Amino acid sequence: MSSIPHLKYHIDDKNLFETAKDIILHAKPNWERSDIKFKVFDEGITNKLVGGYRGASFAQARDVVLIRVYGEKTDLIIDRNAEKQNMSELAEAGMCPPVYATFDNGLVYGFAPGVTLDEKTVRDETIRKLIAKEMARLHTVNPRHIPCRKSALFDKLREWLKIMPDSFSNPKMNETFKEKILMKEDLEKELLELEKCIESLGYPAVFSHNDLLLKNIIYNKEEGKVTFIDQEYGMYNYQPFDIGNHFCEYAGIGDVTDYSLYPDKDYQLPWIREYLQEWSRLTGGAEVTDADVWKMYCGVNKCALAAHFFWAIWGLIQAKYSAIDFDYLGYAIIRFDEYFARKNEFLSLQ
Repeated sequence: MSSIPHLKYHIDDKNLFETAKDIILHAKPNWERSDIKFKVFDEGITNKLVGGYRGASFAQARDVVLIRVYGEKTDLIIDRNAEKQNMSELAEAGMCPPVYATFDNGLVYGFAPGVTLDEKTVRDETIRKLIAKEMARLHTVNPRHIPCRKSALFDKLREWLKIMPDSFSNPKMNETFKEKILMKEDLEKELLELEKCIESLGYPAVFSHNDLLLKNIIYNKEEGKVTFIDQEYGMYNYQPFDIGNHFCEYAGIGDVTDYSLYPDKDYQLPWIREYLQEWSRLTGGAEVTDADVWKMYCGVNKCALAAHFFWAIWGLIQAKYSAIDFDYLGYAIIRFDEYFARKNEFLSLQ
């Protein structure tokens, strides 16, 4: 794995575009500074993202350099060195764009051409099959920089619980927090129950993306492929987690979150079969049976509960520290509400 250069630049709102040009010229020294234009991507809820390009329009640009400016205090929840190494190794495997450099508060990397998904396109038969197969492919990757191949999910959640806020300075937020969110001790008990259940399933740990929301999947129709972007939460996790988390994301995010869009059994079973068949093909496994599909279905939905818990705690931490204009506390409440609404149903699957 080649060394990724570090550039001594710090980007803030006052110097965003001029400093971004300096950084891009390190990645693309043949570009002219005066030719560089920018597109601002405003859908992210963790970081700020801009794309530098040349030409008449972004849509016609042949080459794009992305500048990601890390969100405030996100180093509390994201291992930025691991993220860089994840992206570098996946780029070597042809599964994500190249990493050009890091800078003091961000990352410079390549662009995956195509379109992001929405609540309708994710259900397209061609696209969903591509996602299932690409996920199986990702799960066969064994990054060299991670020596321990066991799920880090519950260790990560315990770390997050330790830094979860106990209160908010904003009186209205604090009142909502106290009313809607369980005490930390109760969340710890809930987490332990969930861990025992998922551990008992006996699934292997695989390298997982862990954040396959719809905007992190790029569909390139011309090439007939999907690319998973934003590897900042990549780590080993229980095999069903990525699928369960992805199904949760069918609901969308923010003000439009609608969990009636969570896939039902009739949708999930063929999706899971597609995944397992590709996993078996890639790993030299046996023919996939109905029993295999059902077992994974049970695991997927139990891991969907873990995904709700994961992003709810994440939302509480972000609500405390992030400067991005997003209702993180409201999002955490939505995720916990769905967790408890589905808990008995999903845990009873067998």
